[in-house]
Amino acid sequence: MKVAVNAFVRRQVAGSGKTYSPSLSFEDIALHALEQLEASHFRQGYRDGVCIVDVDHSLVKHFVCPFVCIDENSELKAEVVRRREDEEPYIRLRAANGEALPAGKVELILYRHDVLAESDEQSTDAEWELISIHAIPEGVKELLMGPVTMMRNQLELPGGTKAHYSSEEWAEAVRFWQKYLALEGN
Repeated sequence: MKVAVNAFVRRQVAGSGKTYSPSLSFEDIALHALEQLEASHFRQGYRDGVCIVDVDHSLVKHFVCPFVCIDENSELKAEVVRRREDEEPYIRLRAANGEALPAGKVELILYRHDVLAESDEQSTDAEWELISIHAIPEGVKELLMGPVTMMRNQLELPGGTKAHYSSEEWAEAVRFWQKYLALEGN
């Protein structure tokens, strides 16, 4: 078995508003994902072929969590963006102020080759590819999928991976993302 680095995760760098590691390479992270897979430190994701790997607690300090809690003093920034050229634009919200929360845990999102091949998004021939890195703030049980991602998936739009969500999953995701946002420029 092998875990490779998908081109999509390489956008997770300093200043992106996404989780990143200033000290570990993407290849180091993919190797750790393989070790954790082999040690059974993972769970099924939102569908077959999507896996959520738990980063060993000793490595959590190597990741930057980009999220802040939103309150009445939060200044928000909205802009119309695309993740990739073939995707529809969407409204991205970011916090313009606040202190990034410390990471309590980190999850690595892996997609199996056949799932990526459904939408021709595989970058390698490896069985698994690292798609995303999620630092989860201390005290938060789980980082819910963003509603825009859920919409792309359920409607099978470019950039989405076929899925169906219950009304409760939609409501919980919207509720979560009303409390937390990525800090602009983090």
